[in-house]
Amino acid sequence: MTAIDVSKMWAVVPVAGSGKRLQPHTFTRPKPLLFVAGQPIIGHILDQIRALGVDKLVLVVGHQGGQILDYVGERGDFETVVSVEQGEPIGLAHAVSLAGSSVGTDPLLVVYGDTVFEADLAEVVRRGGDGLLGVRKVEDPRRFGVVVEESGRVTRLVEKPEEFVSDLAICGVNMIADSALLFACIDELIAGEFRTRGEFQLTDAFQIMVDKGARFGTFTLHSWFDCGTHESLLDTNRHLLSRRNFSGVAGDVVIRPPVYVDPCAEIDGSVIGPYVSVGKDAVIRNAIVRNSIVGAGAQVEGIVLDESIVGYCAMVNGRPSHLNVGDNSQITS
Repeated sequence: MTAIDVSKMWAVVPVAGSGKRLQPHTFTRPKPLLFVAGQPIIGHILDQIRALGVDKLVLVVGHQGGQILDYVGERGDFETVVSVEQGEPIGLAHAVSLAGSSVGTDPLLVVYGDTVFEADLAEVVRRGGDGLLGVRKVEDPRRFGVVVEESGRVTRLVEKPEEFVSDLAICGVNMIADSALLFACIDELIAGEFRTRGEFQLTDAFQIMVDKGARFGTFTLHSWFDCGTHESLLDTNRHLLSRRNFSGVAGDVVIRPPVYVDPCAEIDGSVIGPYVSVGKDAVIRNAIVRNSIVGAGAQVEGIVLDESIVGYCAMVNGRPSHLNVGDNSQITS
């Protein structure tokens, strides 16, 4: 198989989802900008894409998409950034199709905008072929698109099967060499009004590609987190922080690694950690915080927090709590 040419590759990142399961945080900011382990979810995704050497990016945005574009612009590490708007949330295949005029026939990497992952993408590129789909074994395949693989080749793909088909879930990191065929198959899907669960699914477009002779393989993600719920966001935070050993706050502050504390945060008389992320300009006083995320500008005082998410500029103080507090909220007791 021929290696994929990274110099021509585009990354397509659909970020138009509303993030209903992460409300109230997504009332005021899109899900990809929620803070986890030192930066927004999408920051971890873009780090992986840039490490591969890809510098052309298409963002498929929706509600509050301007915030995402501002963040990517401030990063400034992509040579080309194109944004397209998905006006109606009718599926990932439709979202990816909107990137067609930018990508053309160049190879593309599709990464879902709420998927934090770790994988050797450089090795995937070297393997080449028509396409490679990132997968992981899961306990409940009914929640995912799954693949059936025979002798190293994908033969069948099913979106959220009711009955067991395979336990290899498609994780939302897909490398496609033959992008022209992908866009043609998505067009066929949409023209035929072939929807699964009311949406045009990328899984179904991949199946059409396979039916037309595309040779897909798979690669296993080292780790994979679908940051779609409060619990999974905290799980992702714990996993990513486990690679850190921050101990930069002294004086009357006790740090129990692993944690992330932004250099501009203010912490006094507190115990932080383990597994805590503290955002820029956050203030924590006389508190114990563990297994939690404290957003930028938040104020936490006189409280014990565990398994909690405190949003941007929220204010929390009082008795021990397990909280899920949205942006600009205030809780006192």
